[in-house]
Amino acid sequence: MKPRSLTSLSIVFPCYNEALNVGQMIEQAVQVGEEYGVDYEVVVVDDGSRDESARIAGDAARANPRVRLIRHERNKGYGAAVRTALAGATKDLVFLTDGDNQFRLTEIEKLFTKIDGVDVVVGWRINRRDKGYRRLNGFLWTRLVRALFGLRVRDIDCAFKLFRRRHLEGLPLESDQLLIHAEILARLKKKGCRIEEIGVNHYPRVAGKSSAVGLNRILKTFGELSRLYRSIK
Repeated sequence: MKPRSLTSLSIVFPCYNEALNVGQMIEQAVQVGEEYGVDYEVVVVDDGSRDESARIAGDAARANPRVRLIRHERNKGYGAAVRTALAGATKDLVFLTDGDNQFRLTEIEKLFTKIDGVDVVVGWRINRRDKGYRRLNGFLWTRLVRALFGLRVRDIDCAFKLFRRRHLEGLPLESDQLLIHAEILARLKKKGCRIEEIGVNHYPRVAGKSSAVGLNRILKTFGELSRLYRSIK
């Protein structure tokens, strides 16, 4: 069912060394846009990949004017890539996901069932299909962020989110690292945005390798968390 709010749609995602996934992700995104028959765009942000990700996305962009590639010449971090993706969106609704192919984009339909009554719809991962330590880290991180910012969201970092673009405009996002999802939601909550959530299926990574975990990234993320808390509180 097509919601009243779906007048136009940006499907955006970052990728870093996702050559084995980015082509399929673009195909899924185009299929979703065509299925709903609205003005749409697919925005891919390559965060300085060292593999063929940028070439594959660039080929797709040249073949389809609805696909757009934005490149970071060097790796700036996951949060920086997400910020670039959101800033590059031009349509009324903005759907944010990841480039690792661990979701099925057809499940955007679930988000559409909620968007008419709220400003943001966020997914939470049903039976998260990641390694045990990542699930534990995610659980503890979500508890911490919920406590600090009063967010009533069960899966902060789930990369399956739908926004009304007008609420993203002018949002002072600063995170370059893994804090970005928490920062987006905390700042939108502070603006008074209504946030709803719904469960979406999550699938194992079958190609490529996650670059999200690393001591340096974790330390930078906690530094960003401290600054965000001081900024918002």
